[in-house]
Amino acid sequence: DGAYRKGKLIDLKNIVDRAADLSTGIDNVIVVRNANNKISMVSDRDYYYDEILEDSYVEPERMDSNDPLFILYTSGTTGKPKGIVHGNGGYPVWVANTLKWAFDPKDEDRWWCAADIGWITGHSYIVFAPLLLGLTSIIYEGAIDYPKPDRMWEIIERYGVNILYTSPTAIRLLMKYGEKYPESHDLSSLKYLGTAGEPINPAAWHWYYEVIGKNRCPIIDTYWQTET
Repeated sequence: DGAYRKGKLIDLKNIVDRAADLSTGIDNVIVVRNANNKISMVSDRDYYYDEILEDSYVEPERMDSNDPLFILYTSGTTGKPKGIVHGNGGYPVWVANTLKWAFDPKDEDRWWCAADIGWITGHSYIVFAPLLLGLTSIIYEGAIDYPKPDRMWEIIERYGVNILYTSPTAIRLLMKYGEKYPESHDLSSLKYLGTAGEPINPAAWHWYYEVIGKNRCPIIDTYWQTET
């Protein structure tokens, strides 16, 4: 029914309604109660997620390995948006195994991929890979520097995050706020640090390793793995 970004309500349901009006072949819209936002529900099309879950168990549909799992579109900044089809078989196998090979998570670990869930890294390492591996995974709503620049470090301390996976862009953003924010929180639960999305520059690497990892957490740069 809506989401928040730096305190601002984003009316997702209204956006979906407009898209559905322009599209064909959309039979149903499933709505999650999240922001307690006033919305309009279309009769015989829209259903609340929690009400669906109250119904009886539905056997999962058996799919072929080459059937489409999802289509993720580019932003369109370089022209017409391009949709990339990800398959039911190869894609989940790949993301589950790359997470396992790169980070070696244990059953007791708490994994946090602090990426945008709409980005392919977010799809892969917030949703699919952690679920396939049965990991305890952290998901948050909003921005990593709101309402204060220590939000990421506060979440790590509160939930005892063991493996943090983020981007060099996010690291550079948090670097600008200085060391006082991470140093005001207990980050001793961290074992491994990871980056993705672009090559990490030396200044960001040293800050991540020394200030966040306290010179003891290996940094696993998966830029090549996730981008190829």
